Amino acid sequence: MGFKSSGSHDLKRLFASSGLWFLVIGTTFAQVERPDRLPEVEFPTQAAVKQAVDKGCSFLQAKQNPNGSWGSPRNTKGMNIFAPVPGSHRAFQLAVTSLCTAALIEIKSNDPTYAETILRGENHLLEKLPYLRRATPVAIYNVWAHAYGIQALVRMKSRLKANTDANATRLQRIDKVINHQIGMLQRYESIDGGWGYYDFNAQTKQPSGSSISFVNATALIALHEAKQAGIDSPAKMVKKAYDAIQRQRLPDHSYLYGEYLKWKPRRGINRPGGSLGRSHPCNLALDLWGDASVTSDVHKLCLDRLIARNGWLDVARKRPIPHESWFAVAGYFYYYGHYYAAFCIKALPQKEQSLYQKHLAAILVPLQEKDGSWWDFPFYDYHQQYGTAMALMALQRCRLK
Repeated sequence: MGFKSSGSHDLKRLFASSGLWFLVIGTTFAQVERPDRLPEVEFPTQAAVKQAVDKGCSFLQAKQNPNGSWGSPRNTKGMNIFAPVPGSHRAFQLAVTSLCTAALIEIKSNDPTYAETILRGENHLLEKLPYLRRATPVAIYNVWAHAYGIQALVRMKSRLKANTDANATRLQRIDKVINHQIGMLQRYESIDGGWGYYDFNAQTKQPSGSSISFVNATALIALHEAKQAGIDSPAKMVKKAYDAIQRQRLPDHSYLYGEYLKWKPRRGINRPGGSLGRSHPCNLALDLWGDASVTSDVHKLCLDRLIARNGWLDVARKRPIPHESWFAVAGYFYYYGHYYAAFCIKALPQKEQSLYQKHLAAILVPLQEKDGSWWDFPFYDYHQQYGTAMALMALQRCRLK
């Protein structure tokens, strides 16, 4: 199933933004120029990438909680996140556990020393995800856990073969939980389509809050993975989320933070520097669901920006107050942005991937902490775990064959 861009007018005009010119026809975007030049840097060896990945996996193994989860609401000093208890932390922990489980499945499925770690993570998700709901009518952080939960469950499904009764039973259980998480996304989709993680409007049964571009993208990418694994989602829900991203797409291939900013498209957070961390998931979601205008050149344009202008993201890294940096960037966009950039690299033709893989590795490997973790925002006791999981899955896609 694919969807095409649609617009109410066949408007032809030239749009200038950040030194780039684009021909805009309706909502079809034609790229003319890619002015960002990749810096000359020393690339890490593949041995160094592997060493970093192995060290990161060891960190996750050591940080797993006794019940199989990752992360906790400890380390509350200086927290600047609205998080009604206890529901917010149930969502945070399940989202982080999903990411950690997915990372270890991708990298260590064939390593017997990680078998128990992975199994405990999987069992925790199978047990707890079906009971997750929003924390309050305002705080809807659970949508993150539903989306990342689907991705983890798809990876769980891929590593099982239904050649035994036990595996067949487990596959059925996994499929049931995937379908349930899709149902939860349907329950909590915004009235305007897609998803947000706050409802500051009417706090209605179906959330009335703004559709958020990168949350829509995160969920649509997960739903596409489920589709590839043989589990479909409601077409109307997917179409509404797809359309919501399209409405938030700007001609320079940046994306509004959320639909609530549609009358302020040139605010810093919506410009290329503010969109560095979310252009990749939004581009990827549209690409996966059939938008032919998101070409390899568009992916490369945004990858060029991420690499050449990486400082705009990096300057926010480890700052404790969300959105306090230039272009209103928050620290927690750093590894999120690079995680999805790695997916976009893999969407390129094979011959064009290597250069971007090397550049992404050159960014991420030096940022690994001495304990093997990566982190970008002080966030209770979740930040090292999610940062490490995202960095690991990005670096896994930077390993040259």
